[in-house]
Amino acid sequence: MKFFGIHIFVTLLFLSLLTSGCSIRSMVINSAADALSASGTSFAADDDPELIRDATAFSLKTVEILLEERPEHAGLLLTAAKGFTQYSYGFVQQDADFIEEEDFDEALRIRKRASKLYSRSIGYSRRGLEVHHNGFLEAFDTNSDSAVAMLDKKDVALIYWYAAALGLNIGLSKDDPMEIAKLPQVGSLIHRALELDPTWDRGALYEFMVSYEGALPESMGGSPEKASEYLLLAIELSNGERAGSYVAYAETVCVMRQDRDAFVENLNKALAVSVAEPSADRLANIINQNRAAWLLETIDDLFF
Repeated sequence: MKFFGIHIFVTLLFLSLLTSGCSIRSMVINSAADALSASGTSFAADDDPELIRDATAFSLKTVEILLEERPEHAGLLLTAAKGFTQYSYGFVQQDADFIEEEDFDEALRIRKRASKLYSRSIGYSRRGLEVHHNGFLEAFDTNSDSAVAMLDKKDVALIYWYAAALGLNIGLSKDDPMEIAKLPQVGSLIHRALELDPTWDRGALYEFMVSYEGALPESMGGSPEKASEYLLLAIELSNGERAGSYVAYAETVCVMRQDRDAFVENLNKALAVSVAEPSADRLANIINQNRAAWLLETIDDLFF
């Protein structure tokens, strides 16, 4: 989505709220909603995370304003689910990780904010899936394994962002039994997405599985061996052009196995991914490379 285009649509939106004609107001809101929910690469292809950080906060509030008017707009719900997860992980949670050693209390405060943002994403994901499948949420909250059979291929993006936000929020809530109890839901969602469209978004699901299998202890169903297999699949589908796959493997499997050499090797591979040219993965790669550099700096805290 274009940054200047957002300003135009926001201006039109507020002008429409002052317009007495309901049909004109509705037309403007629908046009803005459709435009903001349309796929675009201008943010993802940028090489300035700070610029996108500021622009994203503005665009997310715009999406929420439009959702107040069109609460069942499927495209806007997906945009909100995706946007709040990306923003929280890339620009909030990582800030907490980076400053924890110097200011633990501030890191704790930031993580609480990140959790609230993930909760927003979860809410929008759930609403989106309910729009697609009436009765899904009640069934899912009762038995997630059976309920996901209701979902189909058009739901994969929402499934992914629901699982991502839920998993990341659980990671921030390790002392909350109510949140930990939702872990099986993450598995139900991501495995269903893999059944429906395993190659979705050039291996994004396999990259997710690297973290999922690698982070879980084997006593809870995790498997470093499966994580290694998923890493190879993720690399194949992305042509090795996603730094996040290497970072996920290093941060989970390599740390769990205390394999320092593999940890360094995979993070160096992440840092070697080119970000010189605009691409759909450029911003994500820069963010993951920043994390890779930080992990290398803190290596002595992770290996003994």
